[in-house]
Amino acid sequence: MIMAHVGAVVAAMAGVMAILLHSSIHKIEEGHLAVYYRGGALLTNPNGPGYHIMLPFITSYRSVQTTLQTDEIKNVPCGTSGGVMIYFDRIEVVNMLVPSAVVDIVKNYTADYDKTLIFNKIHHELNQFCSVHTLQEVYIELFDIIDENLKTALQKDLNAMAPGLTIQAVRVTKPKIPEAIRRNYELMEAEKTRLLITAQTQKVVEKEAETERKKAIIEAQKMAQVAEIHFQQKVMEKETEKKISEIEDAAFLARERARADAEYYTAAKFAESNRVKKTKLFFKKNYIFVCVLVINKFIIKMFLTSNCCF
Repeated sequence: MIMAHVGAVVAAMAGVMAILLHSSIHKIEEGHLAVYYRGGALLTNPNGPGYHIMLPFITSYRSVQTTLQTDEIKNVPCGTSGGVMIYFDRIEVVNMLVPSAVVDIVKNYTADYDKTLIFNKIHHELNQFCSVHTLQEVYIELFDIIDENLKTALQKDLNAMAPGLTIQAVRVTKPKIPEAIRRNYELMEAEKTRLLITAQTQKVVEKEAETERKKAIIEAQKMAQVAEIHFQQKVMEKETEKKISEIEDAAFLARERARADAEYYTAAKFAESNRVKKTKLFFKKNYIFVCVLVINKFIIKMFLTSNCCF
């Protein structure tokens, strides 16, 4: 009996130890930090990935993700400035918490910090946006900037309230609008599409006409260039002929000038020769004439002298 009682006690103690050990050992996944509460108070020393031991039933823990995570907010109501209530089916917020900021953010906003800092803020910012814009602006004209506006507004508040929590991206789905309005928008989109197709068709026609016009211009320019080339060729031919004629004329003039110079030189020499010849003949004739005069005078004198003697 005693042995049986002792065995039961040992078995009970082993069971209790197993329960205590199971409650004290916990595993933290990669990309997470474990924050601990003891008696409701947050401890300041978190643990990283792996197996850890804590005091069972006294200490509890929460696993906080420190890698990129996506928070999804569904069915967010939004009232436009015109009083139309619309609903955003899904808004996704991609965010990341740096490990060094985990304890402070959990201390200020609990381990479910995203409900306070992201979910509630999305509702607030989206309603602020819708309240100052019409349905046309929210649904069509400004829809493409809603996600960026939400991201900017969230990050601005987080920089002041929770440094270390960053918003990477915000994705917003097209809002749901009342059926009657949706049909009107569909008709409007269909008409817009038809007008767009018409405009595109007109642009195509205009483009084709412009292409044909440019082709005609190019063809005309090509013909003009060909004509210009032919004209230049003819001009060059004429200029070449003119230069050849000028060269031939110059050669002819040179030959004629040379011949004229030769004839002039010959004539000059001939004239000079004649002049010299005529000068010698003149002196010869004068000499004969003087001689005749002297002889005649001498004869007359002799004749007169002879008559006196008789």
